Amino acid sequence: MKEELAEKITSVILFLIIIGIFSVLIVFSIIAVQEFFGEDEELAFAENTGNITQNSSEEKTVEDDIEAPEIVENPISSLESPSTISNNDYSSVKVDKYFYNQLDEKSRIIYRAFESNKEQMKTGTYQIELGTSFSDILSQTNGQDKLGEYYQSAIEAYTYDNAEVFYLSPKKMYLNIETTTRGGNSTYNVYINSGDEANYLTEEFNSKEEVDQAIAQIEQVKNQILQNKTGNTYEDIKMVHDYLVDTISYDSSLSKQNIYNVYGALVNRECVCEGYARAFKYLLNELGIPCVLVIGTATNSQGETENHAWNYVQLQENWYAVDSTWDDPVIIGGGTATDDSKYKYFLVGEEVINQDHSPSGQFTEGGKTFSYPNLSRESYSN
Repeated sequence: MKEELAEKITSVILFLIIIGIFSVLIVFSIIAVQEFFGEDEELAFAENTGNITQNSSEEKTVEDDIEAPEIVENPISSLESPSTISNNDYSSVKVDKYFYNQLDEKSRIIYRAFESNKEQMKTGTYQIELGTSFSDILSQTNGQDKLGEYYQSAIEAYTYDNAEVFYLSPKKMYLNIETTTRGGNSTYNVYINSGDEANYLTEEFNSKEEVDQAIAQIEQVKNQILQNKTGNTYEDIKMVHDYLVDTISYDSSLSKQNIYNVYGALVNRECVCEGYARAFKYLLNELGIPCVLVIGTATNSQGETENHAWNYVQLQENWYAVDSTWDDPVIIGGGTATDDSKYKYFLVGEEVINQDHSPSGQFTEGGKTFSYPNLSRESYSN
């Protein structure tokens, strides 16, 4: 009897244990199913709420496209008789542009040479003569290094001041120094050309005819836009901003042509942040409204810090920031951006822009550090 009772008790205990195990398994299964379907519901919601993500410059635009021009000096040849050289004088060329005004006189000579020969440089093969203007520098120790610094500062300032000159490739421009020795005296003739390259145009263009055709297309779009100008500075800035935001598509492939310049922005209507910023500057310059191109880094809504380009513009004696790229956000799932998004970075002061934008006045590693206008602390209030 005792053995039978013990067996019955053991059977009951085993039965209860099995019941308990099955109960636990059922509970965990229910929880797992709920969590599975719950996650799907949350994902579906996120995809259909029209979340906004800022256009980020995952592109390395500023570093890759606007880098220091490659300065390769040809070997100096010592001549027993003087070659034909001229002391080109560009002092009569008048320039009053933001970054030009920060250059020293030696760099300004080179900048003015670019400005004076702008039309001829469309060929990509025209030789820019600087003459003997730098003989005093080149006769000094490390003179070639100093000339290289002057040249780099000049071409950087020229590139950032002149958004309409979109067809030059500084990487394909060579600085040449020809030395003429007679007796104990040396004369240095300096000029810029394309060296061993076919030309110093960007890869998208091969001739002056192609450059002129592209300029004509840009000017046609520009004229269509500016025919709506009001003469009211605020309204005209807003008109240009809205046009760029409404017509340009942000190129995330980073593989298309002209995505870094005004041609891509205004004619192809597809570009990256640098294209937006250059087009904004180009159009405001045509309206006579002071505007500068700004480069640096920015931290997007995903917490990623990347290279970026935007603008500072002057309105009623104060300077404000405008980021037309980030005012043209990508809408996840489609849809239209609200005004809060479209004007989030329009005429904002340093209190707003400095939260996620960090400007850098050094355009290239080792290059001159330029300064930007001092921004208004507060955003513009119309």
